[in-house]
Amino acid sequence: MSDQISVDDTVTKARQNCQQLGVRLTPKREKVLRVLLNADQPLSAYDVVDLFKEQFSENLPAMSAYRILTFLLDNGFVHKLETTNQFISCRHISCDHQHEPPQFLICDRCNAVKELSIGKQTLTELNNGIEQSGFVLVRKQLELHGLCQECQQKDHSDIALDKSES
Repeated sequence: MSDQISVDDTVTKARQNCQQLGVRLTPKREKVLRVLLNADQPLSAYDVVDLFKEQFSENLPAMSAYRILTFLLDNGFVHKLETTNQFISCRHISCDHQHEPPQFLICDRCNAVKELSIGKQTLTELNNGIEQSGFVLVRKQLELHGLCQECQQKDHSDIALDKSES
C-alpha cells in the first residue's frame, strides 16, 4: 500500500481502533506502521529499523522496533510471517467487517506476498481435522509458498528464450 492518501486514511483508522481498544498509537508506533504500509514487501525488524531511519531521519533501536512490532501485531495492524520472520501490514485495517484468519501466498523468488482470507467452509474443514488430530492452534494463519504470476511468466519467457537460442 504505497498510495499516500490510503496510508494516511489507514493510519487515521488505526488511531480510531486504538482509541476503541484503550491503547495508544504513539508517534513512533505510527511511524513504524507507516514504514510497513509504504513497503512493497514484507520486512524484517532490521529492515524496519533501516527504513525508519531513512524515512524519518531518526534512530530506532532494534529492541524498540521489536516491542512496537509486537504492539502492532497484538492489535491487528500487522501480521508476522512465521516462515520468513518478517512483518507485513494487514490489508484490513480500514475495514469494518469481522476479519477471517489470514492466508498468505508467498513467492519464494521475489518475496511478493498476497493476503487472502480463508473461506468459512475451508476453515471449518481445517478446524475439524485439527480437532480430530488432537491439536490446539495457537495462531490461525496459513502460509503457502510458491511462485507468483509474474515470476511464473518470467520462467516461461526464460524457457522460450532458451529454446529459441538452441
